[in-house]
Amino acid sequence: MGSTHHPLDWSSYANVIDGRLSSTAQVRHSINPATGEDNPDVPVSTQDDVEEAMQAAKRAQVGWAAISYEDRRKALLAFADAVEAEFKAFSDMLIREQGKPRQFADFEMNIAIKWIRTMTNLDLPTHKIEEEGKTIVTRYTPLGVVVAIIPWNYPIFLATGKIAPCLVTGNTMIVKPSPFTPCGGLKLVELGQRFFPPGVLQALSGDDNLGPWLTSHPIPAKISFTGSTFTGKKVMETASKTLKRVTLELGGNDPAIVCEDVDIADVAPKIAQFAFLNTGQICLALKRVYVHERIFEDFKAAMIAATRLLKVGEGNEPGVFMGPIQNKMQYERVKGLYEHVKEEKLDISLEGDIPSGSGYFINPTIVDRPPENSRLVAEEPFGPIVPLLSYSTYEEAISRANDTHYGLGASIWSGSSERANELAQKIQAGTVWVNTHFHLDGRVPFGGHKESGIGTEWGVSGLVSYCNSQTLFLEK
Repeated sequence: MGSTHHPLDWSSYANVIDGRLSSTAQVRHSINPATGEDNPDVPVSTQDDVEEAMQAAKRAQVGWAAISYEDRRKALLAFADAVEAEFKAFSDMLIREQGKPRQFADFEMNIAIKWIRTMTNLDLPTHKIEEEGKTIVTRYTPLGVVVAIIPWNYPIFLATGKIAPCLVTGNTMIVKPSPFTPCGGLKLVELGQRFFPPGVLQALSGDDNLGPWLTSHPIPAKISFTGSTFTGKKVMETASKTLKRVTLELGGNDPAIVCEDVDIADVAPKIAQFAFLNTGQICLALKRVYVHERIFEDFKAAMIAATRLLKVGEGNEPGVFMGPIQNKMQYERVKGLYEHVKEEKLDISLEGDIPSGSGYFINPTIVDRPPENSRLVAEEPFGPIVPLLSYSTYEEAISRANDTHYGLGASIWSGSSERANELAQKIQAGTVWVNTHFHLDGRVPFGGHKESGIGTEWGVSGLVSYCNSQTLFLEK
């Protein structure tokens, strides 16, 4: 794009309905979690706004699906270039409304842009069986209108990861950004209007009424939801009434199994970073760290030392690794878990205090071998507090790692690739890493086992998840 790019106006925020910016009588705003300051006003959508967007999405879908795959691909790749041209403005907004440090806001923008390009460049498969007198073709056709419900932890990346596969396969999409991080998502969709016909990509911002209005509406063929397991169950319940398709990317309680042959000096800092990345607010963050008893004390000391080096602060301060908890509700939840840990008199190896002053800051905490049935081990904390657990045999480690309703991600850490690769295949989770964690690749499916979700996103199966399968018995 280069010189042809007209910068977005970041001073006001609106819904995007049928190709135009649309304001509402009532407005609301989120809070900058690092400073407590008000973020810009955003719309509170009404049921009329929902109806208008639904009708526009339905009208636009027919024409959009009739355009060639190649032309839809070109439009999305041009969109990716435009997002890249606005990189710094998006990154600044992520720091302001999500609270994440600059290095991770930039990481999110890089991966968001990369995902548009990666997903858009994949091809939908078609299968043919040739027989005498007939050809049997299996192909994938668009579902229709899709609603995307985006969470607050990776608001831009998780939006682009739904927009690209949905649009390239010929569907239209209504994006609902999180009420905690609405601004970036609204701007992302506003920018999209330069590349897609009216009604193809829309955005609605709102309060707690908006989600149920969207999920219960008869027009959408699918809901793509990323968020908590609790809310995911509600989405599925509502969707069942009209047999909407659902893709649910839900919570995780990711285990790491650390074998006794690791290089502690190398591995402990990595485990600390994967546990406290995004202030622990990632469905894929390490939530349970199982360390072989032979190296437990040494590993614990190294992990504490590494964690002490992780700087906590406002996202624009240099060298910050951890920002604040994203919102007050989550902040209170994590504080409640802290109180619980203290009431239970669990052994706190590294006590993260709760600093005074504005901002939802909590310093990282490591708890030494809490009971396996404690809330800290059994639940998904979604904050900077991590249990360090010990085990004596690999069989025991695998059994305990799998003893959860969740099954999103997991990692095995060992000096022996052969051993780690073998253990990795015994884990019940959608993604298992060896000697790393949270490494994502848009070319392969991502999803959870058990209560961590239904279906997958990304990769070719991610494209297919936005389609109907159709088999044609054609005459020669």
